[in-house]
Amino acid sequence: MRDLVAGMRYLGKGQRWVAGHGRWWGFGLIPALITLVLYGAVLTVLALWSGDIAAWATPFADDWGSPWQGLVRGVFVALLFAGALMLSVLTFTAVTLVIGDPFYESLSEQVEKSEGHCPDGPDRPMWQEIWIALRDSVHVLLRAAVFGILLFALGFVPFIGQTVIPVIAFCVNGFFLAVELTSVAMQRRDIPVRERLRLLRGRKALAVGFGTPIVLLFLIPFVAVVLMPGAVAGATLLVRDLVAGEEDEAPDAEGDAGRPVAGGPYGQPAPYGQPAPQGQPAPYGQPVPQGQPAPYGQPKPYGRPAPEQPAPGGFGPPPGPYPPRQGH
Repeated sequence: MRDLVAGMRYLGKGQRWVAGHGRWWGFGLIPALITLVLYGAVLTVLALWSGDIAAWATPFADDWGSPWQGLVRGVFVALLFAGALMLSVLTFTAVTLVIGDPFYESLSEQVEKSEGHCPDGPDRPMWQEIWIALRDSVHVLLRAAVFGILLFALGFVPFIGQTVIPVIAFCVNGFFLAVELTSVAMQRRDIPVRERLRLLRGRKALAVGFGTPIVLLFLIPFVAVVLMPGAVAGATLLVRDLVAGEEDEAPDAEGDAGRPVAGGPYGQPAPYGQPAPQGQPAPYGQPVPQGQPAPYGQPKPYGRPAPEQPAPGGFGPPPGPYPPRQGH
């Protein structure tokens, strides 16, 4: 639950950042406006031809009488348009990020600089960066399409299809939208797409809390254009904390086995036959450094005197043995 709320907060942080940097907000609107015009034209064509598409897809209802034919085809048109809207929400972000890769890369860099440090990106030409962004977007969209087809089929199940499945669909779309939006900052760190998915799967609630509100808001006309720069800024802030958290947890995951032992390479004991460093007990059977007691139960090395130890109280060396009694 904490991650779910934290994801929503990142969305608010991103919007506040662009609100305080108006020039960058306007800069980020340009690719979103271009994409909006393209998608508006596609959805308009789909709405005009939806009746013909429904008749082609449901030939079994040609001989049905009223109202069943109209009801079945009406449900098909509604599901088709709902699926198209959901797909447009996902692909809108992907297409906008591909079109606006130079824009959003600059925006994301500025966000990181304002937070104190911007990691250096890989030294690649722009065309290669755009190609990687396009390839990664297709990879994510194919995964999302598999879930979309499954949820679309489950939408025909009575009651569940009209109540539970839409909620699951919004959460699934929110997760994949978060993957798309974080791709700008992830790509700068040269994190491959499979690793990005692994990172966000490990914090599903965080990704869903960030992406699902954006999915719902993107369904409102023109809101996607207005919120897109802030969504990229919020995703950048999310990635900074997510990757930093992974780096902090990595040493802890190794446990005691990953702790270094003085005198040898990381996580390994000192080589056999060499004395342990000052302040560390020597492994059993190895020489003890000068001034250190041997561990309990460990014999002193053969042929070597025991190191001189101070007497109790700290006043010089201990007294010699009591002289033997001489005969009269």
